[in-house]
This record gives sequence, C-alpha cells and structure tokens, in this order.
Amino acid sequence: MTPFLRRSLVALAFVPFCLAGPQTAQSQAVEGRADAGAYLAARSAAVNNSYREGVRWFERALASDPQNMALLEGAVISYLGAGQIDKAAVIAQTLIAQGGRSIAANIAILAKQSKEGDFDAILSAPSERSIGNLLDNLVKAWAEFGAGRMTEAVAAFDAISDTDGLQAFGLYHKALALAAVGDFEAANDILTGKTAGPLVINRRGVIAHVQILSQLENFAEATALLDRSFGTDPDPELDPMRQSLAAGTPLPFAVVTSASDGVSEVFFTVAAALNGEAEPGYTLLYARAAAYLNPAHNESILMTAKLLQELEQPVLAAEAFASIPADNPSFYAAEIGRAEAMFAQDDKAGGLAVLEALTKSHPEISIVHMAYGDALRTEQQFGASATAYDAAIALIAAPQERHWGMFYSRGVAHERSNQWEKAESDFRAALKLKPNQPQVLNYLGYSFVDRGENLEEALGMIERAVAERPDAGYIIDSLAWAYYRLGRYQDAVPQMERASLLEPVDPVVTDHLGDVYWAVGRQLEAQFQWRRALSFEPEEKDAERIRRKLDVGLDVVLQEEGAPPLKAIDGSTTGN
Repeated sequence: MTPFLRRSLVALAFVPFCLAGPQTAQSQAVEGRADAGAYLAARSAAVNNSYREGVRWFERALASDPQNMALLEGAVISYLGAGQIDKAAVIAQTLIAQGGRSIAANIAILAKQSKEGDFDAILSAPSERSIGNLLDNLVKAWAEFGAGRMTEAVAAFDAISDTDGLQAFGLYHKALALAAVGDFEAANDILTGKTAGPLVINRRGVIAHVQILSQLENFAEATALLDRSFGTDPDPELDPMRQSLAAGTPLPFAVVTSASDGVSEVFFTVAAALNGEAEPGYTLLYARAAAYLNPAHNESILMTAKLLQELEQPVLAAEAFASIPADNPSFYAAEIGRAEAMFAQDDKAGGLAVLEALTKSHPEISIVHMAYGDALRTEQQFGASATAYDAAIALIAAPQERHWGMFYSRGVAHERSNQWEKAESDFRAALKLKPNQPQVLNYLGYSFVDRGENLEEALGMIERAVAERPDAGYIIDSLAWAYYRLGRYQDAVPQMERASLLEPVDPVVTDHLGDVYWAVGRQLEAQFQWRRALSFEPEEKDAERIRRKLDVGLDVVLQEEGAPPLKAIDGSTTGN
C-alpha cells in the first residue's frame, strides 16, 4: 500500500470512538447509584488498555447502573479488545437503542451481522451506524454479494473505484469478489493492471493473485510472481504452493470464500492502513473484527497479537499467538511472537523453551534460529547464541545484502564471548554485504578502538558511520573515543559533549566524557561527570572502575591497568 493510499484511508476511516449522542464517554458524570469503586477500576483498566480487567469492572459497574452510556461504551471497547465480539455486540445494541453513537459499537454490531449473514440489516442500516465512508461502502458491496446480487455488488465496487484516491481499494475487493464466484480471468485482468493500471497489494493480495493465476493454469507466471514478491527462501506457506505449481496442480482460491470473508478482508484492509498511523487501541478493534469474521485469517491474528504487545498486554498477546495451530503455515511466526510475549511477562525460561522447541520443529527456517539466537543473546548466553546464529546462516545458500544483520548479530555474540577473530570476520562479512551499514561500522570501529588496534582504520569506519547517522549519540561517542585513544584530546571534547547531549543518561557516554575532560586538564568537571555516570547505574565492573577513578584519578587507574599513560598517548604533557 502506497503512502498516499494509506493516508487517504486513514483520513476516511479514523474518527473518534464516540461520535455524538446523549451522555458520551467523555462527558457523562458518575451517577449516585453507580458502584463508584467499580467505575473507577473500570476507568483505570480502560486507561491502561487492560481489556480483560475492563470487562470485569465494566460489567460490575453496569450491574448497578445499566443505562450509563459511558459504562456501556467502555464495556463494548473492553469486550472488543479482549476478542469477545459476540458479547460486545449485545452491549452495543443497548447503547445504540438508547441513542448513543459509537464507532466501537458499530464495529461490534456490523461484525456480528456479517458473521450471521444478516446482509439485509447491513444494507438497511441508518446513517448513524456509519464507521467510515470507505469501510461502509466496501461492506455494503460485500453485503450485496452475500445477498446473491452480484450485479449490484459489482456496481458498488465500481462506485468506490470511481472515487478519487480510492480506486485501488474498490478494484482489489472487486477482484476478490470476482474470483470468489469463479471469474478468474476478470479478477486477473484487475490484478495485472489491464483494467485500470497496476495495483500495489500486500502479501495476502499477492497470494490471492497466485491462486487466481493457478486456476487459469498460468503456473510459470504464478511461480515467477511468488519468487519476485517474496524471494526463494524456505517458507512454510509458500513452499507447498510452489510444489503444487511445479506439478501443474491448480491452487484453490481460498483468500475469500464468502461474503463474511469479504467483510473480514475489509476490516483487515482498514486495520493495515491504520497500523502505525492511528492509536494501536483503535486499530485493534478492526483487527479483532477481521479475525472474528475469518478465524483462518492468519495476518489479522498476528496483527492483533502484535498490537496487544504494543499496548503492553502480553497475556492477551500470547493467547492470540497461541490461537494459530501447529499445522498452520504461520505457526512459526506465531510462536516467535508468543515467546516475545512470555519474555514480556518475565517468563524468560518459558520463552527460551518455546524458541528451542521451534528450532527442532522448523529447523529449515533461518528466522527461527535467528529469533532463538537473539533471545539467548539478550540473556547474555553468548556462546549458545552464536551457535544458533550458525544454524541460521548455514541455511542461506548465497548471502544477499539483506542478510547483513545475521553476520552482525553473530559477530556481536562472538565478541561478547571473547572470540574476537570470529567476531571480526563476521563484522567484515556484514560490511561486504552492506558496506556503509552504520551499526556494523560503529561496532567494529569502536571494538578496534577499545582494543587499541587498527586505530586509523577504526577512525575511518566510525567517521563513515557518523556520516550515515549524524544524530546517533552512541556513534558520536565512538568517534570521540577514537580521537581520545589517538591522543587527539582537544578534538574529542566537542564530539563527546555532543554525544552526551544526545545520550544524556547513558553511563558509558557520561563516563567517557569524564575521561576526556581529565585528559585536557579539566579534573573537577571530570569528577562531576564520573559521579553522574554512577547515578545512571552502570554495570558493576564499570562502576568499580569509576569509583577508583574518583579515588585516585584516571592517571593512576591507567597505570594500574598497565595502559599507556595519557602523556604517552599524544607524546606531550596533558597538564594532569
């Protein structure tokens, strides 16, 4: 989806939850008969996006004040966020019956009607039940489809396509509807751009097009589309498709098989456009509706789970990830997400166990080993992490530019496990794939500086990194530190001061600033910065060194460590 289309859809779809009506959620006061404790707990749950707690407390508050509009809408949102769409729809009907107008309530009711196939109710809905012009019109087109009126459905899709800025949405959904009734040639004409120019579609749209091409027995074209869109790395969803295409076996068109699936696709279309643009709690309502209408819609389930992670609801996120069964092609992605959610719940052992099991059940997928390696590295199990990265890299037959991160990650694991030669080799391999990658340039350059090796080459690497990321404080710190290690103390001062402004509470940067000040004779300022560094809770070994510098000064510490004294680094007296 292009940025322009995304902005257009966001502008059309994004409106506040509660539009108008008596006693809105923003304006209603707590009435005397309400359970004040439950009301306050419910409001707290809503503020913190605690949907399950919200369900509990809004229910309790409504028991003593069942007509309270604020409580009714809060309950609808909580039920939707928790994935309980049927219950949300019941309360939404009560809210609407009392004259309330709420986007959340409209979503719940529309999803319920679509699930039950009540398309006449959708088509006759009053204007007050609007969710947004684009979504309303797309859903009504699918409702015509569900009511068996294909001519009217096509006309409705065409009307959307004729609207400035919305052509792609109308055409895409029209193609899905045509394919759902077996008119694969017309659907292919739309998706290949023969009807009105090429469409920019997401992964799900590409898979739909591949299925359509296979139905037309254009197997080579379908395979080429897969390879062009997704590459040729192993993929549990795409590999069986490639095998069927190679055997000349048509793939069933399964993206949309009913009007309810079509409405699910509408909600997912909106959720995908809102994702990253609107508040995640708002986007979640659309993703939940999409998954409710089509439980096999893996993308909407994964989006739901990721939004819940963003909303700091790891328990609900883990449950959403766990809803994808083990025989589903998206299972490995869901398990990676579930492990992340377990880490967020501080169940690190459980998260590692999930990822380790995944490396055994899906050993052919490099991203699985990468995820396990990343988790082990986070837990500072660097040797085991490097082994996991070994397995990931071994699955890449011919590394491409996009694989630089794999070598970089393994290089970090090797460096942290004191295997410097392997680390340097990995960092250089990453730079061969992506020569100006600032993270790699900085890490390798800083490591050389810290080791006192290849200082001129290190300085060049860090300067290139700074050119790529001129506002990254940690990279500016590396540049200043390189100047310091080269004895260019006066050059180091302004760069280290700038790094400190960019990273004002980083203990390492602040400690370095103290060292640079000491090197140019500004000892009181150096001591002040070292004390600040201690207040930022550095690692204990670094804290011990800082305390020692405060006791005896940097010159004595360097002497105790067997390092060259400051005056020997630049060949002159520093005034210390």
